[in-house]
Amino acid sequence: MPNTQRLSSTPKTMLTALREISLKNKIFFSTLAMVLVISATIALLARWILITSLVNELTARGIAIAQSIADQGRGYVLTRDHPNLVSLIFDAAQLGERRMLVEYIFILDDERNVLSHTFIRPFPEPLSSANPIPADKQYSVAQLTIDDAPVYDIAVPIWEGIYPIGTVHVGLKQKHIDQLIAKLRITFLGFISAIIVIIFLVSHKLSKYVTRSLTQLTKLADEITRGNLDMKPLGLDEADKEEHCPAYYNMDLPCWHVDKTLGRFSPDYTPEKPAYCIDCVIKKKKSGDEVLQLADSFKYMVRSIKLYRNRVRESEEKYRSLFRSGPAPIFVLSTRTFRILDANPSALTIYDYSKEEMLKTSFLELAPEFKNRFSAFFRDNPSSESFIYPKAMHFKKGEVPFYVNVVACKTRYLERDAIIVSTSDITEMLEKDAQLIQASKMTSLGQLSAGIAHELNQPLNMIKMGSEFLDMAVNEQMPLSDESLREISSEMSAQVDRATEIINHLREFGRKSDFSKEPIDINKPVRGVMSIMAHQLSLQNIVVTLDLDESIPPVLAHVNRLEQVLFNLVTNARDAIQDRYKTLEEEGRRDIVIRSFLDHDRVCLSVSDTGCGMSPSVAEKIFDPFFTTKQTGMGMGLGLSISYGIIKDYDGTIDITSEGGEGTTFVLSFPVAQE
Repeated sequence: MPNTQRLSSTPKTMLTALREISLKNKIFFSTLAMVLVISATIALLARWILITSLVNELTARGIAIAQSIADQGRGYVLTRDHPNLVSLIFDAAQLGERRMLVEYIFILDDERNVLSHTFIRPFPEPLSSANPIPADKQYSVAQLTIDDAPVYDIAVPIWEGIYPIGTVHVGLKQKHIDQLIAKLRITFLGFISAIIVIIFLVSHKLSKYVTRSLTQLTKLADEITRGNLDMKPLGLDEADKEEHCPAYYNMDLPCWHVDKTLGRFSPDYTPEKPAYCIDCVIKKKKSGDEVLQLADSFKYMVRSIKLYRNRVRESEEKYRSLFRSGPAPIFVLSTRTFRILDANPSALTIYDYSKEEMLKTSFLELAPEFKNRFSAFFRDNPSSESFIYPKAMHFKKGEVPFYVNVVACKTRYLERDAIIVSTSDITEMLEKDAQLIQASKMTSLGQLSAGIAHELNQPLNMIKMGSEFLDMAVNEQMPLSDESLREISSEMSAQVDRATEIINHLREFGRKSDFSKEPIDINKPVRGVMSIMAHQLSLQNIVVTLDLDESIPPVLAHVNRLEQVLFNLVTNARDAIQDRYKTLEEEGRRDIVIRSFLDHDRVCLSVSDTGCGMSPSVAEKIFDPFFTTKQTGMGMGLGLSISYGIIKDYDGTIDITSEGGEGTTFVLSFPVAQE
């Protein structure tokens, strides 16, 4: 196992070492290795071709020598003229360069007897039987060893007509052939070595030249990594010296190409470049090899990085200034735990916390309903990035409540998801709204004063009649039974309770109400308003029908404020009926129907009348402040505007269905209060 691990780790080590070699050395060694492989292949192939050609050439020369001797010595063989044969073969062996090549020559007769030879020593008898010529061959070549020296023996027959009369053997020195081959090998290897040295020098220069720009780009990238973007482009290109684009060095000048300051091009529109944009070096067609083009792209990338970094810095400074000096409190929260990660000075001042205390506080301690609101909003609106909810109750240090409008959005802070929350104190605005609502209620009470007085007069008259009857009975000594006295006192007590109830409800209705929410039965404000207005409506021959669902679930609202809304709607219904029927004697239906019902998990309350109705143009404006269709002095046009604000405070909606001359229906809708 250890050996296997060592073997498997060796290639990895080699690959790791290979990856760590610089690009220059990779190019250099790759080029050199490729040249060496090609040179070795060429050398082996050339050696094989040269050796084969040389051996074949020398063999052919040997055959030619033997053939020449056979032709010239045919007569001497027939006559057995040994001296001329000897002279002939010695002349042939010593002719020119043959003395360096020919080892021996001898002639045999048809019975393989030696007729002549060039040996100066006794003829080696084994040669006479060596290298016979096959019957179907014109010659024969065999490699023999004579006195431990290898030779190529070439045998050629001597013909007389069609009959062979002898054989000529020529021995070529293999040593001489090997010397020729060695000489050729040395010459060729020298040539290859010279080529390798030249390639070595050229590849070294070439790799250095190719990687020079990359090395400089690496240095440039290292400087960028350190945050230094103000250095020159290290002379990657001589064209840098000719750089004269003002926007290249001045980040305050926008580049029409990089910054897209001129918008998009189109076939019908070609934007006009700035005056300083004479020769755009960014947009121009890139030239040079891939490395130079990379260097050009790198320069423009650096320029863009510098530009956008400056803009990011400016943006950071701007938003940091807004964060620090903004009058509204701003918080950065953890999305998961809602812990406060950062807060601006306004938040510390308004919420009365120190920086250290604030960073140890959960935002839910300041805004208990934030989590549910935030979670519910993004659960129902997953594509939304921010949400707003108004009139939220927050708490300062020491559990001091106040109301704010909240704007929250998702963001990234310190490489994690976060929420930015901005709040604005609206307590004073809500106080003014409450005062406005209170003034509206006082105005309404003033309008109802006659009816209220009548409502109070009825129990007071009953009480007065009872007291006068008792006084008369005492003065006239009228005998009264205990049952009669009990009935009179009970009736007087009931009338007192009725008057007290009216007064208490008037006090409750006239009380200034705060912006608060509590689960209430929506039928309760209906009955409260009708206890005040019912008599006055009856005097105007208006029939009020209550169709209330007693099993309806509660809603989150405030009774007093909803009474103000209903009072405004019923008052407008009354005025609409009076506009349609000018006199009490005019015949027609004078009905107001108030219904409460449940519709798709929402609690609804409708107020319908048989009044004059309204046109669509009027219906679109009736919730605008100070918009009224009444005569001057009959109303300021704030009633429905106030009612709309109250309904929105309780997450409600209000819809209108109206037709001119036929009446109007207002439908209020509220979410069911969650337990």
